[in-house]
Amino acid sequence: MVSDDGVARGKEIQRRTGKTFHLATRLLPARVREATYVLYAFFRVADEVVDDAEGVPPAEQRAELERLRAAALGEEPPDDPVLAAFSDLRETYDIPDADVNTFVDAMLTDVTKSRYETFAELRAYMDGSAAAVGRMMTAVMDPDEPERALPHATALGEAFQLSNFLRDVREDIVERDRIYLPQETLDEHGVTEASLREFETTDAFREAMERELRRTEALYRDGVAGIEHLPTDCQFPVLVAAVLYADHHRLIRERGYDVLSETPSIATARKLALVARTRWHWLWNRDPETVFLRVSCVPEVPGDVDPDHGHEQSRGVGRRLLHGAVEGLRRLT
Repeated sequence: MVSDDGVARGKEIQRRTGKTFHLATRLLPARVREATYVLYAFFRVADEVVDDAEGVPPAEQRAELERLRAAALGEEPPDDPVLAAFSDLRETYDIPDADVNTFVDAMLTDVTKSRYETFAELRAYMDGSAAAVGRMMTAVMDPDEPERALPHATALGEAFQLSNFLRDVREDIVERDRIYLPQETLDEHGVTEASLREFETTDAFREAMERELRRTEALYRDGVAGIEHLPTDCQFPVLVAAVLYADHHRLIRERGYDVLSETPSIATARKLALVARTRWHWLWNRDPETVFLRVSCVPEVPGDVDPDHGHEQSRGVGRRLLHGAVEGLRRLT
């Protein structure tokens, strides 16, 4: 059984370091909310081993991550409430050891790797840093047909992380000497690392950012399409999270793609307004895709297929709106 202390510690870590995710988490039912605090805290503790490691030798970072892995998998006694809570959670919800290992392996990658040549290479990293997180969250939510929900949860986890990468270009360079924009995209548009380090928002950089925004938005469409496969009491909170994370794209475009002079941040009032708008539409229409289309900044692209993703990203605005109209009438009768 997960301890109250572990849940409390997890909640405090999430409140302090993940304000957007914390807002969406508070909307989850209690059975999932408390587990989510623990999951987030474990992810954050592992992430900080490499993100807050100035002056710490790589060998020591790797050793600490291996210690966290052993404690999380129950192979060694945990010496921290967060690790103890996560280990209990893993057993309670039957979270696969493979997902835990994939996540920790991604953190180990961050110790020595700071550039990604292709999107395929970046996506392989995100299988641990984002997709495995989505799969663990799905296990906690416990859908009736997890095999239908999991591919979409993977896409949504990747979309959230890519939005963070696009928002945090300056922060990643200044604080961690990392660039998560694929080198192939930078080369295609003539963006050099030297210009990034000079924080120049050139036309070439704007074009590269727009390319990556579109790629990420294809993943949002795929991810949101699977929300209907989650338990009913989890659908609205996950939809809110998608709307909030995707809103960084609106902000980036409004700033002329300038994420280099400072890191963009969505105001709290804007987040609350988006939650309220999403809730209003959700009261009348329980189709996640339709509500996402109406509330989020992600455009509808009928029949859009992202060559790097390989799936149809949209089932068409007409079908969605018809489904929404039928659902609205059903709720009124």
